[in-house]
Amino acid sequence: MSVKGRLSVVVGLFVVVVAAVALAVNSWLAAGVPGGVINYSTTSSTGSVNIILQTVGAIGYGAHPTWVSYLTQNPSTGQWQHTTSWQVPAHTVVHVTDYQYDSGSALRNQQFGQVQGTIGGTATLNGKTFSSYNSNSGTGVGHTFAIPSLNIAVPLIGVNANANLCGAAPCSTSSPHNVVSFSFETPGPGSYSWQCFVPCGLGYLYGNGGPMGTQDYMGGILEVR
Repeated sequence: MSVKGRLSVVVGLFVVVVAAVALAVNSWLAAGVPGGVINYSTTSSTGSVNIILQTVGAIGYGAHPTWVSYLTQNPSTGQWQHTTSWQVPAHTVVHVTDYQYDSGSALRNQQFGQVQGTIGGTATLNGKTFSSYNSNSGTGVGHTFAIPSLNIAVPLIGVNANANLCGAAPCSTSSPHNVVSFSFETPGPGSYSWQCFVPCGLGYLYGNGGPMGTQDYMGGILEVR
């Protein structure tokens, strides 16, 4: 093959690679359909709010039925809502309870096994207090709840992958699950992004695409007013 021909092949391959990377980045940045904002201001008369979540291995409906996702229980109706956007008062204690229905695996970075930024620097797993979790033992970590700008991070311990896992959300407590609870205090007014840092976007580059970068799935917004 001539030098000119080889150059054409190299340029062609480069264009293909650039296009593939662009598609991956676009997928990672794609925003999901908003599920609405849950306002906890009306439930904070006691000086604190309670946010109840569940994390599932597959949402089971909508545009991306196979994607992992968070769901939030609406405090007014008790119904599970496919949203990750919350409005809470400033300088208020937030109690978070997550029903974790997804299986886990070893973390690529064990730092994400540390509980950070919560009141007391701890969380509870099925009622037992912990400050760190070794994901190389037990059932691993399924997801994390993290608000980077507030230095908050909590590992959400996975369930046994060989169990009869919930197949579609919302999941019932009759399905195998772990309950992870923790509390933190909100700062002054602002908009704070939160997300999962365990690569769980199956089928995407390094697991960081799809649900990982999509609001109402594995990322959300904490609006402090």
